[in-house]
Formats: sequence, structure tokens, C-alpha cells
Amino acid sequence: MGLRLHPRRPVTAVILVTALVTGYFLLPLDRLGPDQPGLSWTLFLLALTCIAVLILRQIRDVVLDLPDPRSGLVIAVLMAESVLVFAAAYYALAHEPGQLIGLSTRVDALYFTLVSVATVGYGDIAPLGQTARLVAIVQILYSVVFLTAAATALSRRVRVHAEEKTRKEHPERKERGG
Repeated sequence: MGLRLHPRRPVTAVILVTALVTGYFLLPLDRLGPDQPGLSWTLFLLALTCIAVLILRQIRDVVLDLPDPRSGLVIAVLMAESVLVFAAAYYALAHEPGQLIGLSTRVDALYFTLVSVATVGYGDIAPLGQTARLVAIVQILYSVVFLTAAATALSRRVRVHAEEKTRKEHPERKERGG
């Protein structure tokens, strides 16, 4: 079945993203990291895998032109969730000395993740340890594969939805070929 949102309620997506961000700031992430490496890696990889599978399902629905206007909202929520998973990983890694220089708070971790996704790279936070660099590599690959595909599917869904709305509101344009 998958994650479904009400098609006419973008407020639902905003509420879900707000809940995810709130959870990011409230969850006991301090318990993860060097003290619990097995649990940390398991949660990280499980979360990324689940999000990737859900993103791929939404992309499939868009590519196959399945009539589900909710997929755009779901894709946006999943993209936000993947950013928060990487931010949580960086925050947990920051507790291990020598992994991430300049990152000490959850805001720092979220900032570093977004700067990395945007490929801005200000240089004020740097992954110096091998584990932090590995997570950065995974984030780059994940962003290129899944987030780029998700953003493309989202833009396609928005374009198709706008075209359908225009056709319904202005049926005479269809007859004229434009």
C-alpha cells in the first residue's frame, strides 16, 4: 500500500515534515554513535533503505502516470526525511573525536547536511575521520541517485498536474492544440 496523503491537503505534508523535524530535535540521538556502533549503523542503513524503497515506489507511480496526485506530497516528505536521517547520522558521528570538525549541535548537523545536498560546501564543517567521510560519500551517492530522481519525479508530477488543471479550466485550448 505505501504512504498516502490526502490529495488536496498539502497541509498534511507540512505537518508530517514538522513532526519529522521535531522528532529529529527530540529523539535521544546522543545514545547513538561510538557507544552503540552496531545499533547506529543498523538504524541508519534501515532508515535509508526504507526511504529509498518508498521513493522508488513514488517515482514508479509518476513514471507510469498513475493517477495519484498525492505522490508529489509524499516525495517531498520522503526527501525531507532522508535529509534528517543524514543529519542524525552526522550528529551521532560528531560524538566520536576526530570525525567531524566544527559540528557539535543538531542544528550544525542539519546545516552540514543541507549544505552538502546543495553542493555548496562552505568548508566550516569538515568530515575528517574515515567513518564521517564514508557517511559523506553515502550521502553524495544517495543524493545523486535517489534525491535527484525524486526531485525529477516531483517536478514532473507538478507539471502534469498543472497541465491537467489548465485543460479542465480551459478546454478550448485543447481544441486549438495549445
